Amino acid sequence: MTAERVNPPELSPPTGFSHAVVAAGTRVVFLAGQTALDSDGKVTGDTLPAQFEQALTNLLTALRAAGGTPADLARVTVYATDVAAYRTHAAEIGRTWRELAGRDYPAMAVVEVVRLWDERALVELDGFAVLP
Repeated sequence: MTAERVNPPELSPPTGFSHAVVAAGTRVVFLAGQTALDSDGKVTGDTLPAQFEQALTNLLTALRAAGGTPADLARVTVYATDVAAYRTHAAEIGRTWRELAGRDYPAMAVVEVVRLWDERALVELDGFAVLP
């Protein structure tokens, strides 16, 4: 994929995301929502940062299985049951993102939800990628 990350100077400087991503490629991969489920289907981790790490790992595992890399991500949506807690742990979550996915940030949004499919889940990530 070729990706042009667009961050206009008229907008506030992005931190951990890109305002827009212009992606060109031949395949689009739509990634289903991933929570902190382990391979047995059980939610792991009792904290938001721990669950975020597992959810991101799951998202990237699905992406790699489809032939993509983290740099191919064009859009990710984060659904959190507590945005205030997400903001509190933003630095740790950001470090986890950089360790697992690097610094080629997709366009992103964080949305607070009442609950997720798995009652113990604190966070879910979905998105799409454009592959070469």
